Amino acid sequence: MSRSDSIKTPTLFQALIPILFLIILLTLNVVFFEDTLSGANQIALILASAIAGVIAVSLGYKWLDIRTKAIKSIGAAMPSILILLLIGSLAGTWMISGVVPMLIYYGLQILNPKIFLVATVIICAIVSLATGSSWSTVATIGVALLGIGITLGISVGIVAGAIISGAYFGDKMSPLSDTTNLAPAMAGTDLFTHIRYMFWTTVPAIVISLIIFLIMGFSFDFATTQADVDNVMNAIEATFFISPILLIVPILLITVIVKKVPPLPALIFGTLLGALFAFIFQPHIIREVAELFLKEGDDQGSYIKMAYIAIMGTMFGEVYVTTGNEVVNDLLNTGGMSGMLNTVWLIITAMVFGGIMEASGMLLKITHYIMKMVHGAGSLVASTMATCMFFNVTASDQYLSIVVPGRMFSKVYRDMGYKPELLSRTLEGGGTVTSVLIPWNTCGATQAKILGVSVWTFAPYAFFNILSPFVNLFFASFNLKIRRLSEQDLDEERGMTEEQRRDV
Repeated sequence: MSRSDSIKTPTLFQALIPILFLIILLTLNVVFFEDTLSGANQIALILASAIAGVIAVSLGYKWLDIRTKAIKSIGAAMPSILILLLIGSLAGTWMISGVVPMLIYYGLQILNPKIFLVATVIICAIVSLATGSSWSTVATIGVALLGIGITLGISVGIVAGAIISGAYFGDKMSPLSDTTNLAPAMAGTDLFTHIRYMFWTTVPAIVISLIIFLIMGFSFDFATTQADVDNVMNAIEATFFISPILLIVPILLITVIVKKVPPLPALIFGTLLGALFAFIFQPHIIREVAELFLKEGDDQGSYIKMAYIAIMGTMFGEVYVTTGNEVVNDLLNTGGMSGMLNTVWLIITAMVFGGIMEASGMLLKITHYIMKMVHGAGSLVASTMATCMFFNVTASDQYLSIVVPGRMFSKVYRDMGYKPELLSRTLEGGGTVTSVLIPWNTCGATQAKILGVSVWTFAPYAFFNILSPFVNLFFASFNLKIRRLSEQDLDEERGMTEEQRRDV
C-alpha cells in the first residue's frame, strides 16, 4: 500500500474543529485581555495549530511534512514581515525629522473639521492610487491624519476607519498595486479590463462611504476644539523646525514608489531620507532623543555621536519627544522595529495555523463544501467571497485569499459561462478589502500596529471595506454588469477557428 493510500480525507467536522477552537479562544481573549496583540492571540493560534496538527497526524500525515508546510507558509509571509519592520523604522525617523509633526501642523491649518473625515478618505485614496500601496499610505500620510483627527476631538476609531477606507480604495483601483495585478492573473483576464470592471462595484461603495463620513462630520460639535487645536499647533511649532522644505521627504518617497521601486528598497530610502532631514533640521530633537539611550554619567560628546545614537535608537527602539502639550506627547511616540515585534509574532503563528490547515487538506474540505451551494451568479459570487474571507480568517494572508480561491473557481466561472473579470472583481471584493478587518490577518495586524488602534476599534468604521462585499453581491444577485462568455469566446477556449465555428 502506498503512503498516499494511508492518508485519510478529513471530514467537514474534523476540518471545522481547529477553527471553532480558535474562534472560542479569540473570543475569550477579547473578554479577558485588554491588549490581545501582546500574546493572547498568538497563544490561541499556537494552540489551534496544535489541534490541527493532531488531527492531521491522525489522518495519516507525517509530522515532518506538516512542519515543512508550516515553515513554507511562514516563508510566504516574510516579505510582509520585512515591510512591517521597515515601516517601524520609517515611522521613527519621520517623527524625529519633523515630517509627521509638519504634516499634522499644516493639516490642522488647512482641513475644515466638518469635512475632515471626507478629506481623509480622499487624500488617502489619492496617495494609495498613486503609490499602489495601502500599507505605505497608512504608515505615512495616514499616521499624520490620525494625529489631526485626534486633535480635532474625533474618535480614533472613526478616523482610522476613514484612513483605511481611502487607502484600500486607492489600492484596489491602482494598476501599481500587487493585489490588483494578482487578482486578474489568477482569474485569467488582463489588468485594465479588471480595473474597468471593478469600477462598477468599487465606486458605489466608496461614494456611500463618503456620504456616511460627511453626515458624521456635520453631526459632530467642534465648537470647543479650536483652543485645543491652537495649543497643539503652538506645541509642535515650539518643539520642531516646521517648514514646507520637509515635504521633500514624502514627495520623494511617493515618487520612487510611483517609479515602481520595490517596497523594501523604497522604505529603506524613505527611512534614511528621514534620518538625513532629522540630522540637518532637528538638532535639538536629535540631542533630546539621544539622551534616552545614553547610560547614566555618559558624556554627550560630539553632535555626530549624538546623531548616530538618536537615529539608530529611533530605528530600532521606543522613542518619545516631550512638549508642553500632553496630546502632542502622545502623538510623538514611536516604537521603531521593536514596536512591531508583537505583530511579527502574530503573523508567524497565524501562518503556522494556515499552513497546517492547508497541508492536512482541511481548508480544501471546507471550501469544497462551500462550492456545493453554487447555483447562479449570486450564489457563485457569494460562495467565492465567502471562500476569500474564510482564507483571510484561517490562512491569515490576503494573497492566499486571492490565489487559492482564484485557482479553485476559475474553471467553475468558465463552465457556468461567466467571463474571468467577474471572478477577478469578486476576489478583490471578498479578499483584498476584508483582510484588514481580521485582527490576526497580516493586513489587520499590521494596520492596527501602525495606527496604534485595534482592529475591533476601527473595523466598524471602515465603511468601504465593509460595503464592498455587499455591493458585489448586490450586482451579482440582480445580474447587473455581469459579463458572460459569448459563443465565440467559448469556441476560442475550445480551440475552434472562426471557419470551424461557421461550419458547426
